[in-house]
Amino acid sequence: MPARICHARAIALVMGCASLALAVSVPAQATGHPGGPARHQGIDRAVLAQGDGWAAADGSTTGGADATPDHIYTVSNRAELIAAFEDAGDAPKIIRIDGTVHGNSDAAGTPIDCDAYQTDGYTLDKYLAAYDPATWGRAEVPSGPLEDARLASAKLQKAAVNVYVPSNTTLVGVGKDATVIGASLQIQNVSNVIVRNISFEDTYDCFPQWDPTDGETGHWNSEYDNLVVYGSDHVWVDHNTFSDGDRSDADQPRYFDELYQQHDGLFDIVKGADLVTVSYNVLKDHDKTMLIGNSDGAGATDSGKLRVTLHHNLFKDVNERAPRVRFGQVDSYNNHFVASKGSVYGYTYGIGAKSQLVAEHNAFSLSGEFDKAKILKKWSESTVTAADNYVNGRRTDLIAVHNAGVPAEQLTAGAGWTPTLRTRVDHPLLVPLIVGLKAGAGRIPGA
Repeated sequence: MPARICHARAIALVMGCASLALAVSVPAQATGHPGGPARHQGIDRAVLAQGDGWAAADGSTTGGADATPDHIYTVSNRAELIAAFEDAGDAPKIIRIDGTVHGNSDAAGTPIDCDAYQTDGYTLDKYLAAYDPATWGRAEVPSGPLEDARLASAKLQKAAVNVYVPSNTTLVGVGKDATVIGASLQIQNVSNVIVRNISFEDTYDCFPQWDPTDGETGHWNSEYDNLVVYGSDHVWVDHNTFSDGDRSDADQPRYFDELYQQHDGLFDIVKGADLVTVSYNVLKDHDKTMLIGNSDGAGATDSGKLRVTLHHNLFKDVNERAPRVRFGQVDSYNNHFVASKGSVYGYTYGIGAKSQLVAEHNAFSLSGEFDKAKILKKWSESTVTAADNYVNGRRTDLIAVHNAGVPAEQLTAGAGWTPTLRTRVDHPLLVPLIVGLKAGAGRIPGA
């Protein structure tokens, strides 16, 4: 479908065009539950529209739209979620999350804390005492009994936190309040998955590792993202909200003069993943937000893949990686990037190894203390297309601004390809309004 651009020539026209842009309906069909007749009307069987980003290429993304009544499940805890995945296998399935699913929980779904995973004598106090730079030094990473105990404890948490999604799955939240807390959804080496209408919060690592050799002062390094697409294809992630929930990094303690970092990314697309569309999501209040490609040395698996479309997403008060791109042909358009006063802001787009990023028709709302030259960050020698972007309401040549403000990191314009898989393109001046009204969990008509 050819893209169309709504032009804001005056306030009345802007509002009229916005109204048109918001008049989007989502297909809804009846679905049933095991043991009973079809009785639920909603978004369960919605499929990705033709031409809507890379996940619409080379076939289609339908998730569990063809599920039979015995492969439709409503779950409210981690055990039920995993049981539904295992019961259906790779058959088309619809998994409806009703309420809050805790990744760190017992068999009954009751939340548990980090103490439940500690083993072999591990405690944080003992770990801090063993690897204090004043006694351990800064030349070597931790080793010995307490590091072994940390690894064993981390292994127990990993078995609970990582939840693996099979092929041909639609995972959808019921209503406006479906939430997954402390679990890492792994879409790993599968195909044809849809994830919609869920708030993902606070996937935290109970056992970060201290690495005194990381940088000049050392760092705490953690595991787990809220959502990971790993080696999979045809994935549509739509109308979700990703955040650290109530466990803000800024509120965490400092050990060895470094932040005790318990979060990794919010949502990563890595290890040869391909044909992914990410639309109408909110990613907020986080440090390392999104990787597309996780290693400069992964050319053997990532070259020709990592084709990802990002559109109509809100990235709010995130420090960096929105996204950081390696290798992939990434189309990022009609997104709204917000850096509020007092937040931490490093950069938005990371231009990494052999990346082919197209960043067009986006809106940036930056507080006055932030330098728009840092919207782009050059990590490796790669080209980028950045056209028709607006910063604080004014059309801005992001590449020119970057090259003038960061003369040591010159970027070359021209990603070498032109995106065609766009169902609509809104004028950047409309994007904050449209994204503000439509993006995030609980915002799908009929949910």
